[in-house]
Amino acid sequence: MNHWYHRWRKLKSSGVSGLCLLCALAVMTPLALVFFHLLKAGASSLDLAFLTQLPTPPAEPGGGMANAIVGSATLLGLAGLVGIPVGVLGGIYLSEFGARRRNWAVRFAADILNGTPSIVWGIVVYALVVGYSAYAAGLALGFMMIPLIIRATEEMMALVPNSYREAAFALGIPHWRIVLNIVLKTAGKGIITGILLAAARVTGETAPLLFTAFGNDLWNRNLSQPIEALPLKIFNYALSPYDDRHRQAWAGALVLIIFVLALNIGVRVMTRGRAPRLAR
Repeated sequence: MNHWYHRWRKLKSSGVSGLCLLCALAVMTPLALVFFHLLKAGASSLDLAFLTQLPTPPAEPGGGMANAIVGSATLLGLAGLVGIPVGVLGGIYLSEFGARRRNWAVRFAADILNGTPSIVWGIVVYALVVGYSAYAAGLALGFMMIPLIIRATEEMMALVPNSYREAAFALGIPHWRIVLNIVLKTAGKGIITGILLAAARVTGETAPLLFTAFGNDLWNRNLSQPIEALPLKIFNYALSPYDDRHRQAWAGALVLIIFVLALNIGVRVMTRGRAPRLAR
């Protein structure tokens, strides 16, 4: 009897393990298919000229997306200047300082903002700034980052054991120093991951850029003027009737995916093996 029961348990364990493996493969398969298709369709147009040259006139083949690549990096930097400080400080407030009822309202607002369509952010910023510019595009993307970073920061700080705080209070350390030197350092990897996820999300956004960045086939030397970005250039080239621009749109999408992938890998390499240490 025990022998058959043991075999039945092993069979159920193997079945559940196999089901989990299938689910993991199901999660990874769409990413693999997307990456494979982008390699197949865009790798032929991805060369040094594509990365270093400006776009050519519509009917002329060749050229590249150098200004769009630099523009995307510029917009991501501007968005980070807006979204990271506000998001992290907001998360710290919710986790360590806020009142219960007020915190509920802030969390609810952040969750609503997380579900707001990106095109709405573009319209709102366009109405506020009134004009196309890198500042407007960076502001729209920064607004999109704020609720994501707030919730990620709060959740990561909530995972820090209360015993850390209690031990520091027992030593007479001020609350602000406990938060800065102990809680933030302990939750640092998770907060960085949340910032990374927010940056990866806004990097590929196109809709808000239609109302704020507008696009520019030349180098942008003034942030108060329209600026090009990879998602915007991909969108415009995909609508073009020329096959060469279609191939360049696939190459731009491949560059965008590689950029997001490199961002994820880079942060994980930098934070790997760094165990959190308590402040002395």
